[in-house]
Amino acid sequence: MRRTAAIAIALAMLAGVSCTASSPEPIRIGAVYPLSGAQGPGGVDEFEGVRLAVQLVNADGGVGGSRIELIPVDTPSADAAPGAIAQLHDDGVRLVFGSYGSTISEPAAEASARRDMLFWETGAVGEMTGRGAGRLVFRVAPSGAILGRNAIAFVADEYAPVLGVDPSKLRYAVTLVDDAYGRAVAQGALDELAARDLHLVGRFGYDPRDVNMHAFVRDLAASRPDVMFVSAYLHDAIVMRREMVRQGLDVLVGIGTSSSYCMPTFGSTLGKDAVGLFASDKPASGALNVEGLTPDGRALFERARAAYTRRFGGEMTAAALAGFSGAWALLHDVLPAAARPTPAAIATAANAVDLPQGSLPNGSGLRFGEPGTVTAGANVLASSVVWQWQAPGEYAVVWPPRYATSPIERLDPLP
Repeated sequence: MRRTAAIAIALAMLAGVSCTASSPEPIRIGAVYPLSGAQGPGGVDEFEGVRLAVQLVNADGGVGGSRIELIPVDTPSADAAPGAIAQLHDDGVRLVFGSYGSTISEPAAEASARRDMLFWETGAVGEMTGRGAGRLVFRVAPSGAILGRNAIAFVADEYAPVLGVDPSKLRYAVTLVDDAYGRAVAQGALDELAARDLHLVGRFGYDPRDVNMHAFVRDLAASRPDVMFVSAYLHDAIVMRREMVRQGLDVLVGIGTSSSYCMPTFGSTLGKDAVGLFASDKPASGALNVEGLTPDGRALFERARAAYTRRFGGEMTAAALAGFSGAWALLHDVLPAAARPTPAAIATAANAVDLPQGSLPNGSGLRFGEPGTVTAGANVLASSVVWQWQAPGEYAVVWPPRYATSPIERLDPLP
């Protein structure tokens, strides 16, 4: 491009025309993530994945020659989301990445759609709601309902045979943090239990701000569960698990989801008390069989992994890999296909994109549900996996076979 510009300037000078070289205007994209507060650790990870995608796209020349300018706004809670979107709108930003947390995603997406801004969700798993879904609001990550359904399906179809038990004879308990995230994921588990006519012994919700975990686990134990499904945040999941061990609540299967059981801190904090537990979530770079990716997906995975390791010295967490994959999908596969960098044109391009499973480095493809349907704006090719903590601080993907790095091990979660 520099050589072309130099030739053009030389020709203009020869023609006696004065001209000035100029660069295309940058494409400015906001980023609303919890960079502090209770969801800060995961929010920072996901934002760093987004930022890495921006850096690699810019290193490749940007989008149509325009650099991407990322504008982060710390959004630590749901009540901060509308103000963050308003701040970006007042600054002339019309495209927004977000937001790691489902409680943040819902108000941020609604505020964006109300201002005719495009909101691109990279990691939150709450259901797509409001008038913007599929028109100005898109989610690349799998839904919470999918994570919950997959957790129960995995127990019934994959782990029960390993244990040598009939899944219809087991007693299932569903626990959840009572907010948009917890309800979305738990509802998926409840729906799958109902569809399979499996025995639900109780739905146990709690408020993490004032829960008495001793009493909560005591009530849970009274239902005599064989399988415990957990939708929780990191801190309360750790406290709950410690209280289960203290009270001797022994279950055949313990399986949690994103924001807790899948996080490295969960395993490193609990040590041996996490061994045998499962997590239904998005994959991390250190626990993914890359042979299941497409050739282009593998190449991108290795490039992103190497860049992340150089920068941070470790593997990409599930949140970081989701952030990178979601941002890359917009910057590399959608924006270049848009007629103009406007919310409406980008939405049209997004609804037309169709990438097969394994095209993104987290194992996902990219295809959004038809506008006007219940899956509008949701990536119907989003991938999720099931992890198992197989030793203190060590986990492996055990399902689906395409992305598994280890066979399922028969481990008692409370030996």
